[in-house]
Amino acid sequence: MSDCEKIREAGAKWRERLRPSATERDALFETISGEPVRDLYTPCDVEGLDYERDLGFPGQFPFTRGIRNNMYRGRLWTMRQFSGFGTAMDTNKRYHFLLDRGQTGLSVAFHMPTIMGYDSDHPRSLGEVGRCGVAIDSLEDMEVLFDRIPLDRVSTSMTINAPASILLAFYICVAEKQGVSSDKISGTIQNDILKEYIAQKTWIFPPEPSMRIITDIMGFCVDHVPRWNTISISGYHIREAGSTAAQELAFTLADGFAYVEAGIKAGLDVDRFAPRLSFFFNAHLDFFEETAKYRAARRIWAREMKEKYKAKKPESWLLRFHTQTAGCSLTAQQPENNIVRTAYEALSAVLGGTQSLHTNSMDETLALPSEKAAQIALRTQQIIACESGVANTIDPLAGSYFVEALTERLEKEAYDYFDKIESMGGVVKAIDRGFFQKEIADAAYEYQKKIEQKKAIVVGVNEYVIEDEEIEIPILKIDPEVERIQVGRVRALREKRDNGLVKTRLEALKKAAAGPDNLMPLILEAARAYATLGEIIQVLKEVFGEYKERPIF
Repeated sequence: MSDCEKIREAGAKWRERLRPSATERDALFETISGEPVRDLYTPCDVEGLDYERDLGFPGQFPFTRGIRNNMYRGRLWTMRQFSGFGTAMDTNKRYHFLLDRGQTGLSVAFHMPTIMGYDSDHPRSLGEVGRCGVAIDSLEDMEVLFDRIPLDRVSTSMTINAPASILLAFYICVAEKQGVSSDKISGTIQNDILKEYIAQKTWIFPPEPSMRIITDIMGFCVDHVPRWNTISISGYHIREAGSTAAQELAFTLADGFAYVEAGIKAGLDVDRFAPRLSFFFNAHLDFFEETAKYRAARRIWAREMKEKYKAKKPESWLLRFHTQTAGCSLTAQQPENNIVRTAYEALSAVLGGTQSLHTNSMDETLALPSEKAAQIALRTQQIIACESGVANTIDPLAGSYFVEALTERLEKEAYDYFDKIESMGGVVKAIDRGFFQKEIADAAYEYQKKIEQKKAIVVGVNEYVIEDEEIEIPILKIDPEVERIQVGRVRALREKRDNGLVKTRLEALKKAAAGPDNLMPLILEAARAYATLGEIIQVLKEVFGEYKERPIF
């Protein structure tokens, strides 16, 4: 009789003897993604698990247990609080506040006009300037944003997609003005346009020219900005839109493979650009499912990069990822509860082996974070790192029958999705058919129904409610004067710069966009002349056009 047969036999006797007298709560025993959870997990649930093949050791293929051989015993994750509001000067003050309190990396939140490629004085920017992030219209603003911040010693992440090439160019120029060459700066641009078509919807150009710009960035950075992560392939916004954990995992990795294929098609050596691809995941509330998701992601990426895409360097097999706690899990009701939610989400990311982490602030459903709330969010990470003990050993949940079974199940579900996407002709064609959008919408609808039916409990929202609650936490408010100041800045810039030089460099960029040349050197030249983001986007629109999503019913 095999070990599992013995366990199953003993389990049957246990159930027969003890379980009939045990009553269970009237609850859905399932993950937040709707996957059923058994009452007990045993070695039989991971019967096919092979340690060397499926787990291995940290820092070794398939990297299920972590990408570094000593993980947090060697270096803690980067604590990178996402921040941006008002003018560049306002946000620069917040950066110094966070750095002074122990933050170890910067993360820039841009306002909606910048995200959509408009200058602050554009009619479509009216009422939005500085509201949901910092207003960056030109190199001049970027210079203020990073004033007194040494770019050779601080790593910066920029959450920007369609205009990512322009913001990277501004950043490189700021470093030049500090005397820091581009090969010395480090950081990340999100630059994940496929996710925009799938979930977040802040696109500008159609898919084909968008992918061309991305491969131009990849090719340029290989030679000139080698420490820069050229894409942060994002599942975060897919999850925020309502996906399950399996959908976030599968759709994010499918996007990643599409970028790898685009780079290879553009003539780039996979072992030169793949090591600078990074990922960005959501840390949701289902603790064990989230930890299993990160472990499955590493294993899938390593296997596919090695076996399918024939990458030779181990660095190309590594899935390095940033995590942000789930904004969609936060509630406006009883906002102090969000501190607890964020702490558990952050802990799942740490136990899952994240390389950097942002913890959301308790007030983010009401406004941009106040200084106090941002400090509490940062302290949450520091308490996990310094007081909880979880950073003392590597992958402490490995070997848990439950966690390993979840990891295997998520991996299988991801491969099922890969097969569906491939049968449609790949990611771009699946986007055009509305496949991702419909899958996410259906998942979001199912979860919302459970909340409304109280099958899923959200504390303070549909249970443990405080009637006539008064919110007493301080709220950050953006002064309407910010817009007037920023509009004045961009207009003054246009008056004092060399407009003849700007015109020449924009014309050169437009000509290059119509041809095959890499666009990054031309974008850099336009940035150095103080062309604005909106002006650069406009000349590219004249060549590439704008994307219009096809309605799906």
